[in-house]
Amino acid sequence: MDVVGKSVKRVDAYDKVSGKAIYPQDIYIDNMLYGATLRSTKPHAYIKVDISKALELEGVIKIFTAKDIKNNYHGVVLKDHQVFCENKVRRVGDPIAFVVAISKEVANMALEYIRIDYEEIECVFDPEIAMKNDSVKVHDNESNIVHHFKIRNGDIDKGFEECDIIVENEYKVPQVDHVFLQPESGVSTIDEDGNITLYISTQYPHYDVIEVSEALGIESNKVKIINCTVGGAFGGREDIMMQIHLALAAKELKRPIKTVYTREESFLAHSKRHSMIMKYKTGVTKDGKLKAIKVTIIGDTGAYASWAINVLRKAGVHATGPYEIENVWVDSYAVYTNNPFSGAMRGFGATQVPIAYEQQMDILAQKLNMDPIEFRLNNIFRKGSKTATNQMLKESVPLERCIKEVKKHIDINKKGCGIGIMFYGTGYGNGFPDISNATVKINKYGKLEIYVGATEVGQGAKTIMSQIGAEVLKINIEDVIFINEDTSITPDSGTAAASRQTYNTGNAIKIACEKLRDEIAKEYDIKKYDLKEVYKNMDDDKLVKHASFTAYTTTMDEETGIGDPYWPYTFGACGIEVDINEKTGEVELLKAVVAQDVGKAINPQLIEGQIDGGFAMGVGYTLFEDLNVINGYIKNNKLSKYLIPTSLDTIDFKKIIVEDEESSAPFGAKGIGEPVIVYVAPAILNAVASKLDKRAYEIPLTPNKIINLINS
Repeated sequence: MDVVGKSVKRVDAYDKVSGKAIYPQDIYIDNMLYGATLRSTKPHAYIKVDISKALELEGVIKIFTAKDIKNNYHGVVLKDHQVFCENKVRRVGDPIAFVVAISKEVANMALEYIRIDYEEIECVFDPEIAMKNDSVKVHDNESNIVHHFKIRNGDIDKGFEECDIIVENEYKVPQVDHVFLQPESGVSTIDEDGNITLYISTQYPHYDVIEVSEALGIESNKVKIINCTVGGAFGGREDIMMQIHLALAAKELKRPIKTVYTREESFLAHSKRHSMIMKYKTGVTKDGKLKAIKVTIIGDTGAYASWAINVLRKAGVHATGPYEIENVWVDSYAVYTNNPFSGAMRGFGATQVPIAYEQQMDILAQKLNMDPIEFRLNNIFRKGSKTATNQMLKESVPLERCIKEVKKHIDINKKGCGIGIMFYGTGYGNGFPDISNATVKINKYGKLEIYVGATEVGQGAKTIMSQIGAEVLKINIEDVIFINEDTSITPDSGTAAASRQTYNTGNAIKIACEKLRDEIAKEYDIKKYDLKEVYKNMDDDKLVKHASFTAYTTTMDEETGIGDPYWPYTFGACGIEVDINEKTGEVELLKAVVAQDVGKAINPQLIEGQIDGGFAMGVGYTLFEDLNVINGYIKNNKLSKYLIPTSLDTIDFKKIIVEDEESSAPFGAKGIGEPVIVYVAPAILNAVASKLDKRAYEIPLTPNKIINLINS
């Protein structure tokens, strides 16, 4: 191939490194006003709002509250968020009012003049307590349990009876933040016809249009999203933040409005990774064959559901790991509390569970006196294997190759070394329509224009999809113009999440470009054509092609969980060697190797960049990041307290790209943006256990926890 498989430069690289890329913060418009959000300081309380004093402040134009919004509810799955809390707040940081003033200084000053009378209510911060019938209810529901996902496969009691060794442990992981570099910001405008435009950085612009139009009670064609450059997302930009506030203000005031969150407000505003309690019981026969597994996962979704149903379902589907186990029992719960709300984050439920299942594998291997690699190879998925939900894996299952590649470069049996392996299902899952649309056309300059509503969040979507289009038409990537920012001219291509854009939207682009290529081939030799000549000599309607692609998925049985929830699956392995300063409790990474299944590497350099980013994020999750949420309050709400890895905390490591093409994918390529974080934490935890001969069942492994572990 000419373009696919090559490490071409990112098409957006120059603008980003030169400072030409436009973020919402960069936008200034004449006659612009500034908005600021008043947020709850209590985790659970009835409220009364008095804005009269703030309205008297010079320079305050308008203060919006619940009475100003037509439809006060929104949410990506359940409509349980309020645009402005009307009678009750359910978490610290809930939006109550939106001040618009002549400057950001006046807007922020006005927040101090708004009086909120709080009548505090009993809170619940522990999800296990929240599950009880007599627990205080966060919403007006009979139960705080948002969702209960189940897998029932085989005979669990008989399975454990046939086991020679059974291991039971409980693992805990905390809420963590996405810490994208660019805090939320946005600008709204309105024209003389009442059309609202939002300049924002978001992961799903077309769905933002729906949520904004529904909240304001206007037609969706009256709302346009211009998706500016996105300074990182990782799932944190999937929920609506300021979009409705800005649109409402522009609609009512007929002027441009701008809002920029501080880092502290960003911590309050967006979702977190779900904290989880994971109870594992795993059984194996004396010859090293996994026989039975019983899992209970309790996910704290905080005050609002966001993506909780999907996250806890994905955690449940992946709870057994990439292992053949004939007897499976899984209960996965999403539970409301008065903690910060949880939602989508890189790995989406599949990141938490390997911390449990991979440590269980090492413990079992040790009890069997087996090599941890050989124990895994004795049980892993291969072509023809069935997952816990009885899904047959028919192709592209190179997990054994990934493990053996890691084994070549690191001795997992050496003291201080550990391994983590994983599988990851692409897409929305569970039969949800997972559709991407694309439009392509030839313009008068002889360029290929690609129109998709697929967000570039830093993962390289613009480059990868331009490569796909260029390859099909056999043109240079410089002759591709990729347009994805404007919802009024791009088709809906779904959210930039679930590692679905390369697979889903890449497929839609490939199909559309193939239609265009076939049209051109009717009149030209496809190996010797010039697009300028094609434009001059062919009818316009023949030079525009549309295509849609829908990913394969089936709805799982509600009682058994049986079904084909995701496709395709991605596989990978990670080996890590650590040293530990037993006086300070610091964990030092000495060596690491990652072998990542990609299907087909469309752009190897971009894949290596994704692996670097996923590895660093995994290190942060395991060793550093601690929101320190106490009674609903985030104590570590700035980067001086919420520690993430620096360049001194990560290492240069071996990256191995494993190719095993997936026939349903564009040129065989799978998405890998999320999977590359999944195996890092379990590999570090297993390495630490090997070094200390003591195991940690909770992260982050901060120095004080290491010292406590050593002294335990």
